[in-house]
Amino acid sequence: QLQLAESGGGLVQPGGSLTLSCVVSGFTMDNYAIGWFRQAPGKEREGVACISRKNGERTNYTDSVKGRFTISRDNAKNTVYLQMNNLKPEDTAVYYCAADRRCTVEPGRGPVGAYFKSWGQGTQVTVSS
Repeated sequence: QLQLAESGGGLVQPGGSLTLSCVVSGFTMDNYAIGWFRQAPGKEREGVACISRKNGERTNYTDSVKGRFTISRDNAKNTVYLQMNNLKPEDTAVYYCAADRRCTVEPGRGPVGAYFKSWGQGTQVTVSS
């Protein structure tokens, strides 16, 4: 059974950094693409970033985080990371990771959540002074 668990969220000041981790179990992670998503209160879930399976040579980001966020994977550790720099108050949300065989993306808007079948429980990120 596919299981994903996010960690690394917290409270950070604007301009600060956080690194989120997504640990996967129950399957061979390198056969799956992993996406990061977020949902702010009162808003719809949005795709943030996605990394292709195997060596992760392809990545995709929603426009609002390009140049600030970096997604990476370490298959030996069954972990995908989301490095978030220069955080802004509008980045405040619950962040989720999800797995699927491929990254299905919408240009400029990152991965499409409806295509991802397995999800973690989320980790809260709050950007506030």
